[in-house]
Amino acid sequence: MKITKYSGNPILRPNPNNQWENFCVLNPAVIYDDESKKFIMLYRAAGDDYEHYIRFGLAKSDDGFHFERCSDLPAMDVDFEDADGGCIEDPRIVKIDGVFYITYAGKPYYPARYWNPEDVVRRNEERYHWPDSAPKFLKDSHTTTYLAATTDFTWYKRCGRITDSRYDDRDVVIFPEKVGGKFVRISRPKCDDEPPAVWIAFGDDLMEWDAPKKLFKGEQEWERGRIGAGCPPIKTKDGWLLLYHGVSEKDEFYRVGFVLLDLNDPTKILARTKDFVMEPEFDYEINGIWTGCVFPTGIVEKDGLVYMYYGCADKFVAVATVPLDELLAHMQTQKL
Repeated sequence: MKITKYSGNPILRPNPNNQWENFCVLNPAVIYDDESKKFIMLYRAAGDDYEHYIRFGLAKSDDGFHFERCSDLPAMDVDFEDADGGCIEDPRIVKIDGVFYITYAGKPYYPARYWNPEDVVRRNEERYHWPDSAPKFLKDSHTTTYLAATTDFTWYKRCGRITDSRYDDRDVVIFPEKVGGKFVRISRPKCDDEPPAVWIAFGDDLMEWDAPKKLFKGEQEWERGRIGAGCPPIKTKDGWLLLYHGVSEKDEFYRVGFVLLDLNDPTKILARTKDFVMEPEFDYEINGIWTGCVFPTGIVEKDGLVYMYYGCADKFVAVATVPLDELLAHMQTQKL
């Protein structure tokens, strides 16, 4: 199986004309809208300010490769007084019954330039220090995942958090339809004394979820350091196709793999790539804020071709493609 990285990558770069996105654009959610016949992208963006506030921009495309920004203003902005007032990050999109649902990670306080140790020290000194009785996510300013909804990408209703605020939890994706009468959620909570793992949960409501169960953990060297879902799963004839990322303990590079889950019982893993299928290779994937990162967060299957949209080195947006039949044939060789 050969995944083809688009020769025109990166397909989205920082925009020097808008301060809120003049430093980095990355980790996009992408969905194809049958009504408008457009690829719709919500992308993470930040400017060159010390606080590094993170917002979402909106872009659209006719062909999935050439995207045009829809506004000089953010599509979704931070609300400084809200629980996610520090930043909104890494959106993923599914469409259910005509509504686009967006899962995204948020922090209560600005992250600052997290790649700069001196700025991290300064940020921690400036942050308000809560008493021990305060909620853990406030004291630690860790990540909680939230849900938003829209029908047209011009207005957004923020619904609130959908993960346990006691655990740092991001990389949350929702299945695009119910399975066995239940909504399905994939997440990666950092649990006490638990190795990095991907978890699955079910619920009758998109805001409320049963206790999650561990789905799989990092097994190969390239995924032992960190692991998490990449994009919402694709329903195929062979099963639910879920793209995920792993981080190596040796070089800390982000790489990509796939799992195939049973259509009727997604707690059952049918196949899993034994080796990564994509890794950082090019300058735009290696040299940036994070050295060596391909981080897929958007996926579209259209006319038999799978488009995988990913952040590069925490700096740019790129796309890679693979025919769906080739991908499924490869997964048949990876059965457990």
